[in-house]
Amino acid sequence: MPLPPDLRIITVDDYNTMRRIIKNLLGQLGYKSVLEAEDGRAALDVLKHEKVDLIISDWSMPKMTGLDLLKAVRSDPDLKNTPFIMITAEGDRERIVAAVQAGVSNFIVKPFTAETLGDKISKVFEKLQATG
Repeated sequence: MPLPPDLRIITVDDYNTMRRIIKNLLGQLGYKSVLEAEDGRAALDVLKHEKVDLIISDWSMPKMTGLDLLKAVRSDPDLKNTPFIMITAEGDRERIVAAVQAGVSNFIVKPFTAETLGDKISKVFEKLQATG
């Protein structure tokens, strides 16, 4: 089932280049409403003021990691159900387990393609529709 192209997405990464790459990949997939934040703290600030349908966050960032952002989102009554995809360069078991325990919706290991990103987004929303 195709997802609506007006989905509001925030991409969180301390590297401007990576945010631009993800934004371009999302654009290739038809998603035009993409917000950006350079770390978890900045993302939380955006999330307080903007309605977002999906969070795509890098794991390793200064100030506030992706895992800390995930925990903050899951503990916030207004944000706790927001789908959250974690991106990491290291797909080791400990990280995956920690993210799953914190409530991550899906996981992507760098490098990845638009097709992989689209597939992960679709799976997240399929799971949401099935459960709720």
